[in-house]
Amino acid sequence: MAEKNKPELAGEKSSEGQQAGQTQIRVRFDERNMKTSYANGFRTNSTPEEVIVDFGLNLMSPAPGQQNQPEMIFDVTERVIMNYPSAKRLAITLSQLIRRHEEQFGEVLLETPTRAKK
Repeated sequence: MAEKNKPELAGEKSSEGQQAGQTQIRVRFDERNMKTSYANGFRTNSTPEEVIVDFGLNLMSPAPGQQNQPEMIFDVTERVIMNYPSAKRLAITLSQLIRRHEEQFGEVLLETPTRAKK
């Protein structure tokens, strides 16, 4: 993670790997307006031009008037809209990140294992 107010460089290539006609671009990340939030759920939608991802929290609550039947509420807190090339880069990056995590720590289970009864 980059130190605050110190630019983080991305996408730089050495002069050996640089092809003729390519220009190096220095990328600076400005995190002054960044917000951090937690999500344990998401919902996707799309248009022909964009991918829409809503992030939020899955909350269990008793259904109104029905004490025996719980209800899950998806509380949407953030919406991210991006074009398809950006969404594809994100999907590839997340896939690589998860692969490296699983190589180090083991498989990530999609379903939470049932807790052992005491």
